[in-house]
Amino acid sequence: MDVLRRSTVFAAEVLDVFDRSLTEKELVSQSKALCRDFILSRLNQNGLGWSKTEINFSPSNATLADVSMVLLCLGDELECIQPNLYRNVARQLNISVAMENMVSDAFIGVATEIFSTGITWGKVVSMYAVAGALAVDCVRHGHPTTIHILVDSMGQFVRKFLVQWLKRRGGWAEITKCVVKKDLLPEQPWVSSVVESFKYFLTTMYVYVMKEQ
Repeated sequence: MDVLRRSTVFAAEVLDVFDRSLTEKELVSQSKALCRDFILSRLNQNGLGWSKTEINFSPSNATLADVSMVLLCLGDELECIQPNLYRNVARQLNISVAMENMVSDAFIGVATEIFSTGITWGKVVSMYAVAGALAVDCVRHGHPTTIHILVDSMGQFVRKFLVQWLKRRGGWAEITKCVVKKDLLPEQPWVSSVVESFKYFLTTMYVYVMKEQ
């Protein structure tokens, strides 16, 4: 009986620590840090030569650094399969990057459509790919400050729609299960999620373009 009581107390303590480590504020902050890292990677890939200092990137802990690496790897895979989908996104949406509110609204609208039928890690990566592509468009057209609007919009969306989902999965670390070993090769569930993400993202593109006509 005493052993059972001690086990129960230990389990409660573990759960308490677990709950404290998954607060809404922390998950949103992590989501924004991952967004900054993803955007930085896309800017540098496109020869725009930005540094972590320029986008106020905050160094993350080791676990979040691993998550960022996986997120970037899956983003690369996603964009490699459908390169045109994640290029010139602002033009595809027919929006002006000079208008920060329009960029923010467009991002939130696309993200909402992507997750309209449920949440998967594939769709999460797709959302980050959209943010990265929009950031590239903004910098190329002389509006780098819009990057901070995109990061804040990511945080707002995660707070409103994804926090509880992330909590149920123990946080961002679960995305590392989307890869196999250290070579970061996508597993089959990830591929399925990617295909699903394409369908809803393409639908959103059509909706936004038609709305502007």
